[in-house]
Amino acid sequence: AKRDGQQIKLSLDDVINLSEGQDRTLVALDDALERLSKLYPERSQIVELRFFGGLTIEETAKVLNVSIDTVKAEWRLAKAWLYREISNNPEP
Repeated sequence: AKRDGQQIKLSLDDVINLSEGQDRTLVALDDALERLSKLYPERSQIVELRFFGGLTIEETAKVLNVSIDTVKAEWRLAKAWLYREISNNPEP
């Protein structure tokens, strides 16, 4: 994600820590991941492999048979998308 020409670096842990209360955050993350999988299935798969599977960028690229640069770009876009989804849709 870029803002005013500056890159914002996010870890998926940052995304999870956006709101108070782990349960609400996990529900919001699960909902966002469900939406991501419908809109961008390849990004969702990268999130699953990287975050839940613990794979490196290189390992993810090998599993998906894509370039390392593709994984890096899609991973960055997926994290930014999840951040926006969770921060724009807070739980009531």
